[in-house]
Amino acid sequence: FLNAERMPHTSNDRATMQDVDDDFWFGFEQEYFLWDPDNNLPFGFPKDQTTQGQFYCSGGAKNAFGREMIEEHLDQCIEAGINVEGINAEVASGQWEYQCFAQGAQKAGDEMWVSRYLLERLGEKYGLAVEWHPKPLGDTDWNGSGMHANFSNEVLRTCGSQEVYNKICEAFRPVVKEHIDHQ
Repeated sequence: FLNAERMPHTSNDRATMQDVDDDFWFGFEQEYFLWDPDNNLPFGFPKDQTTQGQFYCSGGAKNAFGREMIEEHLDQCIEAGINVEGINAEVASGQWEYQCFAQGAQKAGDEMWVSRYLLERLGEKYGLAVEWHPKPLGDTDWNGSGMHANFSNEVLRTCGSQEVYNKICEAFRPVVKEHIDHQ
């Protein structure tokens, strides 16, 4: 994002990245709900209040809702050169996940944003919204969604030492809140 002077906007963290190599590897697992705008509930939400367990990694018309859209999204991502490692139904009805892998922080971030954009646009075709909110059904027993990142660099991939892992994790301790708050 640029400001009126065509300089990076202050909110544009990507412009400040010093991503000169691909030593950092990122694996993102993005969960979301397909959302039915007609009833403002997850797509396929059970009218009989069936519990959510049967939907996890499910198959079949009684359990998996929106698979055609999800598989088309997978195809679009692959065609766009985004390294999607997999897709799966999640815990609640209408809830899905896809996994992306990339080397280098800029590439990883760019591919995640583009993959989300493709999913949102595809929702227009199917008449479904994409709900990214972590608890779209509020404070209920129904599963929430999120995205977590797995990352490594050469040290993490090759050291094989619990001591090194602990040292790296401890180095993050002073900035955990800052990283969580920075969205």
